[in-house]
Amino acid sequence: MARTNKKERVFSAHEVANICGVVNQTAINWIDKGYLEAYTTPGGQYRVYADVLARFLQERGMRMPVELKEILAEQAKIEQVLIVDDDEDLNDLIKQFLDKRYPGYTINQAYDGFQAGKAISEQKPDVVLLDINLPGVDGYELCRLIKSDENLSRPIVIAISGVDDDAIRQKASDAGADGFVKKPLTLEDLPGLIERLAEERIHRRPNE
Repeated sequence: MARTNKKERVFSAHEVANICGVVNQTAINWIDKGYLEAYTTPGGQYRVYADVLARFLQERGMRMPVELKEILAEQAKIEQVLIVDDDEDLNDLIKQFLDKRYPGYTINQAYDGFQAGKAISEQKPDVVLLDINLPGVDGYELCRLIKSDENLSRPIVIAISGVDDDAIRQKASDAGADGFVKKPLTLEDLPGLIERLAEERIHRRPNE
């Protein structure tokens, strides 16, 4: 399936004001007071992610425009998955499983940090299955880089580790991982996790 290179839609304070039926200064005040999460462009302009705006509207019982609903539905689609794991046999096994389960997805692979960085930059995956114990690579830092890259549409990151304890899970979560699975993997559990996280993606805030 060809990559659509979908770009995550963001809204200016002025657009937020128009959607909410208020003056521009009111939208700016909401952002300044922390009621509505936003980031600032290099030029000092506020920008609000579509899912954050949708959450804001829902919480306040405001009407959600059809355009916004369509944007959220588009952003929830998964087209490309990247598997990052130095265990080539496991990496290949996951790919074979996902290829059969999701024939419409493009399943890519990386076996080290260098390949992962190149693949993420070029392919802009919607889901990254990330071994956080890659040799010579800080998997947690790689996860943070993926989640903070504004050229990506905040992909779903599922951390993979051979060690499962509360501290590891928390560290992965703090780095931005959306999900966690332990080796040896139960492949049949992956589709349910991916689909659940894809659904949640349209409702989450930028730092969740």
